[in-house]
Amino acid sequence: MCEQYCRPGATFSAQADYLSSMETLEAYVEFMKGLFAVLPDGNPEVRSLAVDETRSNVSVFGIFHGTHTGEGGPVPPTGKTTNAEYVYVMDFDGDKIRHMTKIWNDGITMRQLGWT
Repeated sequence: MCEQYCRPGATFSAQADYLSSMETLEAYVEFMKGLFAVLPDGNPEVRSLAVDETRSNVSVFGIFHGTHTGEGGPVPPTGKTTNAEYVYVMDFDGDKIRHMTKIWNDGITMRQLGWT
């Protein structure tokens, strides 16, 4: 899915325990696809977008809204909702992403969903 937008082997990082094992952007994209089974009403809302041509990166601030009504996740469906704020910083090599960093407080999201 991300091949047309990313360099082969594009890397991923996040200082969030829930995502600590993910090292590639492809792994993160697959995780997010699976998240929509757990939060079937998931809706990412883009609130801000900034382009830094000097550093060849793009930053996106968003809020992910979703309710845990689907099967999966660390516990059975809780019916609880999250409004998780996050920032993506995508570093580009030409017109393709070579690395993406996610800035996200996973602890707040886990508490909102009743997962901790």
